[in-house]
Amino acid sequence: MRVAVIGAGPAGLMAAAGLAGAAETLIFEGGPRPGRKLLLSGSGRCNFTHAAGVDEFVPRYGDNGRFLRPALHALPPEALVDFFRLRGVSPEIREDGKIFPASGRARDILEALLAAASGARLLTGSRVTAILRDGTGFRLHGKGADFVVDRVVLATGGLSFPRTGSAGDGYELARRLGHSIVSPRPALCGVLSSGFAALAGNAFPSVEASVLREGRLIRRGAGALLFTHGGVSGPVILDLSRHILPGDLLSVNFLHPRNRETFLAGLPALVKEEGAGRIGTFLANLPLSRGLTDLVLAAAGLTRDRRRADLSARETRRLGELLVRFPVPVEGMEGFDTAMATAGGVRLDEVNPRTMESRLVPGLHFAGEVLDIDGDTGGYNLQAAFATGHLAARSILRRAEP
Repeated sequence: MRVAVIGAGPAGLMAAAGLAGAAETLIFEGGPRPGRKLLLSGSGRCNFTHAAGVDEFVPRYGDNGRFLRPALHALPPEALVDFFRLRGVSPEIREDGKIFPASGRARDILEALLAAASGARLLTGSRVTAILRDGTGFRLHGKGADFVVDRVVLATGGLSFPRTGSAGDGYELARRLGHSIVSPRPALCGVLSSGFAALAGNAFPSVEASVLREGRLIRRGAGALLFTHGGVSGPVILDLSRHILPGDLLSVNFLHPRNRETFLAGLPALVKEEGAGRIGTFLANLPLSRGLTDLVLAAAGLTRDRRRADLSARETRRLGELLVRFPVPVEGMEGFDTAMATAGGVRLDEVNPRTMESRLVPGLHFAGEVLDIDGDTGGYNLQAAFATGHLAARSILRRAEP
């Protein structure tokens, strides 16, 4: 049996590793070398999975997480760690559950994958531009890619980091074979919002952020937030980004985990507690930066040296609202150049989650970011890529058994 794996990223290489030695496997990579985007992951350190259990993984992919359950059970995080450990990559499990190679080198992950897939034939500079049905198999066309194969694993990735060769080729290949594509958009990216350039570099380790659309709560999350020259970023924003649209409003509680309503109800008494004190001194005792304090005071129409006893009930309420419901209007989202992942892709109801095989085209399998799946930060996207690639290979070999 001859299998074509299109794409030499984490999903494609894991699929090839699963097929190596059991099928004649051809890996087609349009770029000059494999794994270019993988080498950039985690700022070159490669957070390749997370120490959470499978049940904790599923909600990390939003509404599409349930689709991944069979793949995550086929290759759970602990099995993935063992896969790399057996190939000489010791894991480093951090306090937050993120798992990196102990060496801190993404290249170690890539080299382990290439070693595991060494039984496959890697064809770099070979971009597949067409996949045609040929009897019960497929005929591939493209630059250096004219072959007839029995099965295809489409693992071309998404559109993020286009400088690594991510051009979205797989979407068009899948569409021509009859598949529907959920419009790709940047994921794990920052929010663009003007007016906060003076706060660039201000970081807050624990805030709660809510996405509001026409006054209706869309999604809520908690984590670290960072102001940038263009708006806001940080883990809480990256994880919410798949749910954010231009025109939405981010409402940020800088006093998380304090309850908003409880804080607002008790604020007047706190402010009046030392009436002769200055409001600037009061705010200095809260987990705020000086820059944010200045912005909040300006928005509330107050100055640092205003006596606490002189604040009206309305001014006190306005100040409290800014602390626990700080508004960040969403003017846009960062683009694919900086996005760490791609949301959208091949519609999941057209793919069998137990085999990663197309429900429309027998013999066509999908793996990785080409699917309509994107996860939170923390190793969830790479885990999904490895797990779907592994499951695609396993299901192909099961079909090949007598």
